[in-house]
Amino acid sequence: MTLKIVVLAKQVPDTRNVGKDAMTPEGTVNRAALPAIFNPDDLNALEQALRLKEENPGSTVEVLTMGPPRAGEIIRQGLYRGADGGYLLTDRLFAGADTLATSYALATAIRKIGKVDIVIGGRQAIDGDTAQVGPQVAQKLGLNQVTYAEKILKVEGGKATIERHIDGGIETVEAPLPLVITVNGSAAPCRPENAKLVMKYKYAKCPSEQVEGDPRAALYEERPYLNLTQWSVADVNGDPDQCGLAGSPTKVKTVQNIVFQAKESKTLSSSDADIESLVKELLSEKLIG
Repeated sequence: MTLKIVVLAKQVPDTRNVGKDAMTPEGTVNRAALPAIFNPDDLNALEQALRLKEENPGSTVEVLTMGPPRAGEIIRQGLYRGADGGYLLTDRLFAGADTLATSYALATAIRKIGKVDIVIGGRQAIDGDTAQVGPQVAQKLGLNQVTYAEKILKVEGGKATIERHIDGGIETVEAPLPLVITVNGSAAPCRPENAKLVMKYKYAKCPSEQVEGDPRAALYEERPYLNLTQWSVADVNGDPDQCGLAGSPTKVKTVQNIVFQAKESKTLSSSDADIESLVKELLSEKLIG
């Protein structure tokens, strides 16, 4: 069957390199001070979407992201891998959004896109690790949801069959469309960028990325596919009071990079005496028995 698929993707600060400038005075992440990357779990979600497109001829995959103009890079990276288009939500009113405000903005955009069969995103983002946005989007749209997905086995007869990883094992579930799916980081990794698609879309930009006097300005008239869609709060009929900081009850106090320090250690040989000593110690500590 033909599917209209929207992939929720986020450009995240690389929190593996947190420094003293990681936070703003207002208590939000200082994205300008950190390298920006494609959220890892969202790449796993994109791969599942692209596989569905291949298995269901005529289907389309579009990337939906929210952020400053530079977040248009996430859409381009999706196009390089096989997506058909994308949407950038960018507006100062979106800035500083927590999961509640983010899911509200994404839900309003999905309503504007209209007639979406599957919304798919990563389980969580590395800059928050909350795993809340996907389920909140489903709730706001009144859609069914499947979380912790490892693989979308098939979509037919108006239903998706999904293998999900849960505590204690694997289970296979069916859910009717339209549907929101969140994908684990342990799912199949995303395919690499395709050289031909990179050449086709490398100049694709959102309006806010295009600058006056760009020598390639004529390309955007000659090749409409290079014009990426950009929406503001007003464009998606959003309520400013539910967007950005205004709609975010959560406040981040600080971000810390935790490094685990090794404690005392001992080196054991393969001698019978060392092995016997280790077994006695484990028994005395009730670690084995």
